[in-house]
Amino acid sequence: MKKRSAYSDYIYVLLGTLITALSFNLFLIPHKIAPGGLSGIATVIFHLTKGKIPVGVTMLVLNIPLFLLGIRELGGKFGLKTLLSTVLLSLFIDFIKVSPLTDEPILAAIYGGVVMGAGLGIVFRGNATTGGTDLFAKIVHKHFHFVGVGWVLFVIDSLVVIAAAIVFGPTLALYALVSLFLGTKIIDLIQEGLNTAKAFILISDHSVPIADRIMKELDRGVTLLHGRGAYTNKEKDVILCITDRIQTARLKGIINEIDPEAFVLVTDVREVMGEGFTLD
Repeated sequence: MKKRSAYSDYIYVLLGTLITALSFNLFLIPHKIAPGGLSGIATVIFHLTKGKIPVGVTMLVLNIPLFLLGIRELGGKFGLKTLLSTVLLSLFIDFIKVSPLTDEPILAAIYGGVVMGAGLGIVFRGNATTGGTDLFAKIVHKHFHFVGVGWVLFVIDSLVVIAAAIVFGPTLALYALVSLFLGTKIIDLIQEGLNTAKAFILISDHSVPIADRIMKELDRGVTLLHGRGAYTNKEKDVILCITDRIQTARLKGIINEIDPEAFVLVTDVREVMGEGFTLD
């Protein structure tokens, strides 16, 4: 993998917080859509006070205890970038004055969720958060790697949406859930990467000729893993190969031509990393 620039994380933070702030100002806040977390609480307070208490100020004040927890759990370097993103988001929300792009709440919920998810996903790629429940989700993900950040956010923020529904009503709460769902999907998509591929795990008595044809005809690397059947106690090679989606049909054809009875497992790969590996 290429080594990332020392400044790239801060570029991610700046860009991500700007996009997130625009999602609030263009879509969510004007339509009383509280997308969970501290931003949802801040949105409720903003409308209850007729705009006297800005959303950004409330978010910044509520973030203080979570930020201190984040420094302890995730380290000072992480805390510095999170502090920067938290402050920037609050400033961008309060000082970037833009008119809503739509008068339709459902459109605001859809596009607000997508844009918010894109912004938060970019911030996460910069190894930071914008504070609030997404900071808490990052801490949970650190200790439980099998739990996606997006789904932690969804569970926690749903509770906030329920509270906001008491103030804004059930219809707007449903719109908020739409934003949350779309946001979590976009976050995970950006976190896991767009470099999608297929992984083939193949067990065959003809693994060597299959591997040779994969390397020659598809120009893909192949790894032969040592395996042994539990029932037959017979040793054989297991093929592991990563390919793009376009080459999937051709790879299946090679397998069927050489060994139609081969056992093949095909699974999605959301991100591929490694020196010299590309899906171009």
